[in-house]
Amino acid sequence: MRGYALTLAEIVLLAVAAVAQQPPKTSDQPAQDPDALIANPGRPTVSTPATLTPVGYFQFESGVLGAWTSPEFSSQTSVNEVVKFAVCRRIELLAGVEPVAHSVFGGRSSDDEGGVSLGVQGVLYRGEGAKPTIAASYFHSVYGGDAPDLDIGSSNNSALLLASADLGKFHYDANVFLNEVVIDPVRRSQFGQSFSVSHPLTSRFGLSGEIWHFTQPFIRGNAIGNLWALSYSASRDLVFDAGFDRGLTNTSTHWEILAGFTYLLPRRLSPH
Repeated sequence: MRGYALTLAEIVLLAVAAVAQQPPKTSDQPAQDPDALIANPGRPTVSTPATLTPVGYFQFESGVLGAWTSPEFSSQTSVNEVVKFAVCRRIELLAGVEPVAHSVFGGRSSDDEGGVSLGVQGVLYRGEGAKPTIAASYFHSVYGGDAPDLDIGSSNNSALLLASADLGKFHYDANVFLNEVVIDPVRRSQFGQSFSVSHPLTSRFGLSGEIWHFTQPFIRGNAIGNLWALSYSASRDLVFDAGFDRGLTNTSTHWEILAGFTYLLPRRLSPH
């Protein structure tokens, strides 16, 4: 785990160093439209936007999760990080890591390493307004970690179909999941759906609500939850969020509290 974390840190530091060493733009280098440089948060909802982040810019999604009463623990506090980088207008690379999780179960507590996953997302159809953008993504777990899982478990491989669109002042993100979950030596398929709707309250504040569902193939159950979150746009490249999720079945995590931020590094990785 330390090796993966160090590798990820080295990649980020090298990218930042490369950005800092860029020469000033000259007249023959087309300027990036400032209006396009807007953070595109994928947190704290389960749903991921089908739209990508601005091309050539790193986006960091950092957060803390507190959870209570789940099938594998009484309580858990964890840190999570997702890094996104769009290499072109249709392809985005993603890395997700959970550095540490503090869990309590049966009066015993433990500090464990979480998992590391790498993924790629591609836009299949670029929509606009009410016409949805359609995308597909794939994730692979490169390190499973030792931390107890939440109600939906953790997958070795995941395939997603994503759709995002705007209907007036409402924005929605819808995802369909097909996951491979493993408890050695048994492998089973897990299916999931999520639907998130967001709406601006003011020029800086926004509210989002979400319903999600995942099958639990090893216990023949279903995890269903309802998530609500408030966001605050401090600037075009920095968005803070906080929210809660309420489990709706006996095998769902009963309560989750989420908080974090999304930061779009405002310097291009390389000249365009």
